[in-house]
Amino acid sequence: MQGVSVVKADITTLDIDCIVNAANSRLIPGGGVDGAINKAAGPDLAKAMMAIGRCPAGEAVITPGFKLRARHVIHTVAPVFAQHKEADVWRLLANCYKNSLALASKHDIASIAFPSLGTGVYGIPVERACNVAVAATRDHMRGSRVPAEIVFCCFSAGDAALYQEALR
Repeated sequence: MQGVSVVKADITTLDIDCIVNAANSRLIPGGGVDGAINKAAGPDLAKAMMAIGRCPAGEAVITPGFKLRARHVIHTVAPVFAQHKEADVWRLLANCYKNSLALASKHDIASIAFPSLGTGVYGIPVERACNVAVAATRDHMRGSRVPAEIVFCCFSAGDAALYQEALR
């Protein structure tokens, strides 16, 4: 896919318009990617998230990036694998990407980076999650030129290899 790449990096260090946060539904700073993004952005991010209040699984909201290199953070909530029927997991996960990309388009965000949503403590198998991410991204790109650059930012080399394979 043109404009889509995979990197193994710390998402908080990327020089990009927007990064996506793997948030929880209460938008309270947690661990993993969410904890790293909140720590790097500073306390104003947590205040902005708390002012929004809640975000259901599959939905997305946006805040400034505060102390991050990224100007914006889109927060989306992946489903917890063990708490949903499997078909609902894949639908909700696809909605995380679709709604995040739609929000990025609405705000004219040229570049966006996604972590591997839901594959940490939420238990979604990365082997299938990356295929859902790539399919949702392809669907979005068919109807919109914004964002023009989409990055899948993986924490491990193994996850990055799976995303590279899904892109092929």
